Amino acid sequence: MTPALTANTPSDDLVAPFQIESQPVRGRIVRLGAAIDDILNRHAYPEAVANLVGEACALAALVGASLKFDGRLILQAQGDGPVSFVVADYDTAGDIRAYCRYDEDRVAAACEGFIRPGARTLLGDGLFIMTLDQGPDMERYQGVTQIEGETLALCAEQYFAQSEQTPTRVLLATGQVRDSGPDRWRAGGMILQNIAGDAARGSTDEAWNTVQALFGTLGEDELVDPTISPSTLLFRLFHEEGVRMFPATAVRSHCRCSRERIISVLGSFPSHERGDMLDAEGNIEVTCEYCSRVYTIEPEVIGEGKE
Repeated sequence: MTPALTANTPSDDLVAPFQIESQPVRGRIVRLGAAIDDILNRHAYPEAVANLVGEACALAALVGASLKFDGRLILQAQGDGPVSFVVADYDTAGDIRAYCRYDEDRVAAACEGFIRPGARTLLGDGLFIMTLDQGPDMERYQGVTQIEGETLALCAEQYFAQSEQTPTRVLLATGQVRDSGPDRWRAGGMILQNIAGDAARGSTDEAWNTVQALFGTLGEDELVDPTISPSTLLFRLFHEEGVRMFPATAVRSHCRCSRERIISVLGSFPSHERGDMLDAEGNIEVTCEYCSRVYTIEPEVIGEGKE
């Protein structure tokens, strides 16, 4: 059975669930085009760092799209390597943003001898964290595991194995498309999860092994190839088993920063600390780490704040 799609279904900037028809396995697929190109072009990341940020965005969308409430999933990894921190923030409306902190010289050194250094090489020893934010009236839930495996995909698999005891497979990819115009960034990913057996269903181990074998034939290049639609990719992998793709959520690059938020944050600082922030013109200049937008804030609009 071919995936359930319409002629108007987009091929980019979406995340969609799917079900293997004859097997107790479900999954999600994400394809990012203009959204990830916008996020990465707002920063002058080295290629290795851009690849890591792209994969983090794809993974955040894959996991965040499964949330059953209105809120956010914040995916972050931090370590003692050349990249000290990477975060991708996805909300259930489909908005995504991301940024990364890194040491340029250490990243360059880590890239020597590698075509594409993986997450472990860049992050070093550290933590892989997923935070579920259901809004200001609800307590956040946070799951934490050690960074294990060379890729973010392996970190995610380890996270689900430890935190949710759910057999999971993940593949992520970031790349650039080179055509007649400027190079364009793309990212993609797929996640598979086994549905546990029960008295009625029996063991699902054999089905899981079958689907994993098919998943193992998926190439990273296929995940970012703009000429292969998500429906085509799913059909290539699972047509013998049958696969159904459900309605997709559109994904867009969107930062929640605003002048009002910046003023509110500055108001939480004591006045003497805000005085140390003044530039030569007597204003406070703040750059959003996510989108690189620069805000110039006049001290008189902040108010008294703390003393």
